Amino acid sequence: MGLFSFTQEIAVDLGTANTIIIHNDKIVINEPSVVALETKTMTLKAVGDSARAMQGKVPEGIMTVRPLHDGVIADFNAAELMIRGMIKKVSKKNHWISPSLRMVVCIPSGSTEVERRAVRDSSEHAGGRDVYMIFEPMAAALGIGIDVLAAEGNMIVDIGGGTTEIAVISLGGIVSNKSIRFAGDDLTEDIQEHMRRVHNVKVGERTAELIKINVGSALPHLENPPEDYVVHGPNQMSALPMTVPVNYQEIAECIEKTISKIEAAVLSALEQTPPELYADIVKNGVYLTGGGALLRGLDTRLTNKIGIQFHVAEEPLLAVARGTGVALKNIKHFPFLMK
Repeated sequence: MGLFSFTQEIAVDLGTANTIIIHNDKIVINEPSVVALETKTMTLKAVGDSARAMQGKVPEGIMTVRPLHDGVIADFNAAELMIRGMIKKVSKKNHWISPSLRMVVCIPSGSTEVERRAVRDSSEHAGGRDVYMIFEPMAAALGIGIDVLAAEGNMIVDIGGGTTEIAVISLGGIVSNKSIRFAGDDLTEDIQEHMRRVHNVKVGERTAELIKINVGSALPHLENPPEDYVVHGPNQMSALPMTVPVNYQEIAECIEKTISKIEAAVLSALEQTPPELYADIVKNGVYLTGGGALLRGLDTRLTNKIGIQFHVAEEPLLAVARGTGVALKNIKHFPFLMK
């Protein structure tokens, strides 16, 4: 769409952890789903990266909010301000101010009617005239290049920040799916709890996230183990500074419970799969997308446990966003898009 077009089109991956916006086939926004608000007026102070930088550091009168929780909108006003702020950034980068905005937004496959309505209303209030929605596993499948309209079964496991979406896709529809609210944020909470309980040190959400990225593992034994990650924080009892080295094996142990829940959900989704499609999945393997797919050893663990090959998608963090972009270009041809 050019500069003088009446309708601008954007694809939005509205994630619990990150929001990605695609315009003209390019990722123009890839920032944390965080807003900073003035507490008295509830007006927007910052959005995305700049709001994330304020987390845990704000003075009185300003608060940081994550508008999405468990994959759905938890704070309607903050979500609307966030979407509006992100769109404004896109508009400035691309020098357009459009009276008409067509949007495709992805949502968890387990969303209720009320949760879908909240996404639609937030998008419309943020300037969307035509708002379409697509389920996350379907978008992930499109994003990694699967022919979703083919008469063949493919299984996607999308592990995001708030939800893990497991779906079997065939003939342009979701045949069986499981949406559980155990995902990346739960792994982060497990790590925070572990640091408090075992090391007696307080760590914030951002530090726990860095521990997960640097030494997170789904297996207690890795062929190429990462180096220990050094954490600095206050002692819970004395408030004196502490320096704690953390290794991947203790993190594998502390996130075991959440990983087991994801494992059980995958098995449950496979149990509900019709035999013909099950045979396709055994042949094609299962595709892992989302930030959780980057957890060391997760694909190996699931392959060994279930006996079906698990593949980590190329650029798993961007799979859902890219698929939402593909859906945007093919609005008339994809029957699974909801309006």
